[in-house]
Amino acid sequence: MENTNLISSKPNQLLVFVWGEARYALFLSAVKKVIQAVEIMELPEASRYILGVINVQGDILPVIDIRACFGLPESEIRLNTHFILAKTGDHIVALVVDEVMGIHELKGSQLVEVEHVAPGAKYIRGLAKLEDDLVLICDLDQFLTNDELEALDDILTESEPESQPVPTEEREGD
Repeated sequence: MENTNLISSKPNQLLVFVWGEARYALFLSAVKKVIQAVEIMELPEASRYILGVINVQGDILPVIDIRACFGLPESEIRLNTHFILAKTGDHIVALVVDEVMGIHELKGSQLVEVEHVAPGAKYIRGLAKLEDDLVLICDLDQFLTNDELEALDDILTESEPESQPVPTEEREGD
């Protein structure tokens, strides 16, 4: 799949993706784009969900894999793996997914608030009733704590190359 820019969206649109055998979704308003998986640079002191970082057009982004929150086994990153670049808090993260299914526009009756079905479900914003399946709508803001986000900021700041002064040639005779 080519890089897909998904910045413009309606509030009732979802990007549906797959982890294992189940379908999940994010509100499209949180999604920046979808990219093919690339090599990840590991970070030794990162939180349990952060696999490392990637460089996307000069921006260093953390790669997170939150399958464990849903009781799913870890998965190897393969050629068909995708990263969804999405906003959580003040950060853009790359979310590892097995496959992107596409964009779905919801009608009012297709969206069920999580409080009506599973009060207190930490990582879920709601459920969507699509044609042939139920889709869990993830709440990215619940996956990383404020402490983890601050630690991530520190790690990313340390991993940025320091700017070096550009040497100037000395003119002869000065």
